[in-house]
Amino acid sequence: MSESFLAIVNPAAGGGRCGKLAPAALERVRALGIALDPKMTTRAGEATQIAREAYARGVRNFLAVGGDGTAFEIINGIFPQSETQGRATLGFLPLGTGNSFLRDFTTRGVEHTIEALRENRRRPCDVIRLRHVTGDVYYINMLNLGFAAEAGETANRKFKSWGQLAYVFGVLARLVNLQHEAFPHRLANSMEWDRQPCLFLAFGNSKYTGGNMLITPDANPADGQIEYVRVSPVGRLRLLWMFPMIFKGTHVRHALASRAATERVEFDFGKRVNVIVDGEVMHLDCRSLEVLPSALDVIA
Repeated sequence: MSESFLAIVNPAAGGGRCGKLAPAALERVRALGIALDPKMTTRAGEATQIAREAYARGVRNFLAVGGDGTAFEIINGIFPQSETQGRATLGFLPLGTGNSFLRDFTTRGVEHTIEALRENRRRPCDVIRLRHVTGDVYYINMLNLGFAAEAGETANRKFKSWGQLAYVFGVLARLVNLQHEAFPHRLANSMEWDRQPCLFLAFGNSKYTGGNMLITPDANPADGQIEYVRVSPVGRLRLLWMFPMIFKGTHVRHALASRAATERVEFDFGKRVNVIVDGEVMHLDCRSLEVLPSALDVIA
């Protein structure tokens, strides 16, 4: 195989696990006859800068070596240029904490990616563009608002060193001050704005978040749709009872939940709120979501 990839490595991913395992994983890729140009990141946001500069030089094949956050940063370096200047390909060596996106295709992690690279398997993947007051953000996994975002913010701030258990601890911590906020929004082709309080809203391109939580179980990253899940306000005890359902995806069948598929979402917040996008916590005044169908190729 004569292809080459820019491998962007986040050695801090997975609590430093990525830094220890990346050299061996990259050697396995080289053994396939693939030329690699590895670049190590040293700070948050650097993967976006590296990817943006590389794309401008003509690089179109990228390998995210880390977790969901590494892939998220690379995508935001590739886009928006890729919308008009040629589609890119992204592969994953999942050595971080969550590694949620790849779980739509496999639980075998690095082994699956090595096999997909050997067979040159590429899948079209939708990308979702989030427009907010000060710019755009692109993602391929999921955006959460409400309790899910607050739990994620708490997990990142207090419990990140606990790996996939961090989100569970974040949920338990947020239960103490359980709140239900309204996030005014409306889906495409709807005349009505939803201004009612909710427990959380999820807008998924793929099924999993937080590692193995099936928050949007009906999502398909190549169907040209945003999978929307809304859960109405619940009390603490009922939330504790419902929480295990999220790991099976059965919460969407609960009477307090609803789901839909849409191509666009509009928001009317009028203020900044916590959002969690592909595992990254941000404080944004969101304006809209729209799907970019098959805008990216993924190795999977």
